[in-house]
Amino acid sequence: MEGVSRFCKGIKGLACKKAFQGHAMPSQKAISADNLSVDHSMKLRNVSAAAAAGDGMSSAVQERHASHNGALLSVLPVKEKRSTYLKGNEKGGSQADWLQIGGLVGDGMLYSERFVIRCYEVGTNSRASIETIANLLQEVACNHARSVGFSTDGFATTPSMRKQRLIWVTTRMHIELDEYPAWGDTVEIDTWFQDEGRVGTRRDWVIRKVISGEVIGRATSTWVMMNQDTRRLSRITDDVRAEYMPFSTQPPRWAFPSEHNDSTKKILKLEENAQYIKTGLMPRRGDLDMNQHVNNVTYIGWMLESLPADILNTQELCSVTLEFRRECKHDDTLESMTSPELQLKDVPFHEIGSSNGAPLNGASFSVLETATILKYLHLLRLEGSGIEINRGHTQWRKKGSSRTILHNK
Repeated sequence: MEGVSRFCKGIKGLACKKAFQGHAMPSQKAISADNLSVDHSMKLRNVSAAAAAGDGMSSAVQERHASHNGALLSVLPVKEKRSTYLKGNEKGGSQADWLQIGGLVGDGMLYSERFVIRCYEVGTNSRASIETIANLLQEVACNHARSVGFSTDGFATTPSMRKQRLIWVTTRMHIELDEYPAWGDTVEIDTWFQDEGRVGTRRDWVIRKVISGEVIGRATSTWVMMNQDTRRLSRITDDVRAEYMPFSTQPPRWAFPSEHNDSTKKILKLEENAQYIKTGLMPRRGDLDMNQHVNNVTYIGWMLESLPADILNTQELCSVTLEFRRECKHDDTLESMTSPELQLKDVPFHEIGSSNGAPLNGASFSVLETATILKYLHLLRLEGSGIEINRGHTQWRKKGSSRTILHNK
């Protein structure tokens, strides 16, 4: 710890030394939740450029086992980073690499990282927003790609992809949350990816509370390749597949059970008779990511813009699904459309309410309010042309109600 002591003196912090020691050697009891058994006292193995340079292996490493639908992860020897912390830049790593509380675990196919929920990431109820959760999922996915040597330019591309001007784009995202972490909570997010045939890949996540090990959320997504110049989709070539397959889980592992879940259900298109419409939505400069595209998380906020305030004030979002149909450019103007799914499937429009939310013929929304889970369909489209940008589906539970485990329904 001599190097750590010098580092802490340099930034005037004995507290820093204690915090660093605490992060380096966490001590918590092993837990088991939803077929996922985890020993949080293990050290994370960081496969970075610094690791590839040849640090010594630690011989005494505690075991971590994780089961995803029967596929076991067994721990491999991990890197001892702390003694070479100050030499990170010399070995090709950055200070961010060494401070990052995350790395590859188990058989090296799963990446895990911890995050503290900050005050600016929570809403009026002091709990993380859905945008915060989506941003954390994006962060851990990018860090996973970087840890296995993919590019750090924001595209997570392999060498062959860069030669062919190919990038990854997401076509579908599904998130389910049983509970939202509060300000100051620490969460641990596991992620992994796998092959999805000739045209795409799939990435999954599991979110848990560090203090208890309880799983509070899951997510999955599908990705395809697109030519960066023509903006056309491209098949995955054999040379590209050969580069990422060594890091793809075999056999497949799923964040959600293979049956009785909403993660793969097709979203119905919302037609012209949408109950709620919000117009004039435009990307801000802050909505653009490092690739100069509208960040995927922005679409969630736009989608929820058309929901009435009484839903947002009394209900809690427990599931969101997005299907991306077209890129949104920085100068586009969009409209957000929302209708209750029950209305479209079971109840005629005139029996529910008018387009401005006022009851017609004495009808009200009590039929929806009595449901345990409220379901809504969403559509983002360009104003004027009506071209689809995004389809969405959300499920809501009453605030303060007992948690609903959607994937076990």
